[in-house]
This record gives sequence, C-alpha cells and structure tokens, in this order.
Amino acid sequence: MCGRYFLTASGKEIRQQFGCVNSIAWKPRYNIAPSQSVPIVLSPSERAPETLPTLESARWGLIPAWARDDRIGQKLINARAETLDERPAFRQALKARRCLIPASGFYEWHHSERSKQPYAILREDGRLMAFAGLWERWQHPESKKILISCVIITTDANLTLRSLHRRMPVILEEKAGKAWLNPHTDNPQNLLGPCPDTRLRFYPVSTYVNDPRHDNPRCLVPLNQTASLFD
Repeated sequence: MCGRYFLTASGKEIRQQFGCVNSIAWKPRYNIAPSQSVPIVLSPSERAPETLPTLESARWGLIPAWARDDRIGQKLINARAETLDERPAFRQALKARRCLIPASGFYEWHHSERSKQPYAILREDGRLMAFAGLWERWQHPESKKILISCVIITTDANLTLRSLHRRMPVILEEKAGKAWLNPHTDNPQNLLGPCPDTRLRFYPVSTYVNDPRHDNPRCLVPLNQTASLFD
C-alpha cells in the first residue's frame, strides 16, 4: 500500500516534468498524509486530445460521486490495480477519470516482532515518480461545494521492495503515463504492473516520520545520520 509520500519539487518543476499547460502553487512537502491536498495531472480534453495535460489540486482519498458524505474518502486512499473494474467506487473513474499523481518518493514501514521501521523509497535517477491514480468530482449535498479527490493505485511489489511490503504504488514511465491519461487507451489496466526492479532504491529513516505533523527535511535524513544531526 501507500499511506504516506513526499513531493519536494516546486509547482514549476512538476509542470515541466509532466508537460502540463498550467502550474499550481506548491511548496515542498516531506510527509504527505491522507485527506491532505495534493497535485494531480489530468488528461487532455477528450474533445481536444492534442492539448496538454493540466495540473489540479485534489484531496487524497477518493469520494465517489454517489457518496452521501466525504468520510468514505478516509478509507479509499489506495485502490488495487487488479480489481478496479470490479469495485463500484472505482469502476466509472477507471473509464473516464484517470490521472497521474506526482511524487518524489514514498514511505513504507517494515514490520518485525519488535518494531516498525520506516524507509524512504526514491527513484534511482532522482526524477519524479508518476503514480497511477483515479480522480472524482463530488458535490456536497447541502453546500453544493465541489470537491476533487483522488486515489493511488497499487500493485504487487517488485523484487526490490518485496522485503519491505507485498504491495507498492503503480509507478508509470513517461510513455505508459501518457497512455494511462489517454481516454482512448484500450484496457488501461494492462499498464498497471510493478515498475522494473532496478528503478528504485530505499534506505531507513527515523521514526520521526511516523507523526504526520512532522513535515520537513528531517523526515528524509538517513537513519544513520539522524542522531548526529538532530539528537
């Protein structure tokens, strides 16, 4: 699964890497948690597929259009790639509302009998990741306010990450990302496998990151450096 991630790029850098027509205000974040606002990349218009993708802000935790209230989003932060077309919460979004979710990396916790050790996971080449995602537009029944929300799609972990957790976010390369956004792509679920084993690296970090209120560069400091720098 993916329960916490980080995005340390600026809005301009996100726009440049994903080739978006617009930018959004974004300051580096080191400990993004569910229910918080995050950037997502939306596909070009179906009527004008030659246009560039757009950046939008969305709440992490999908709220289906038919939901009575927004509390369901607290449970829908991840979606299994294998069953997207079977789940009522995701079926329509899979057809018409696919997105990319930019990330510099994500955290995973390795469970042992004595503790849970957090790890930071990044691309080997330092580029931003493109998580495969879905988005929805939900209208509050009373205030009529529109809320955009999203969910991160997960798949089986690759060999690199299997020692940490059995699941991982779907991380799409540029060509696959464009195909995922393209509303005319047939069988988009075929794009949702684990990324190559050599694409990622990881290292242990301090349990400081466990608290979502901690959102600063200390979250990413390697564990063997934390004591000398901060303690």
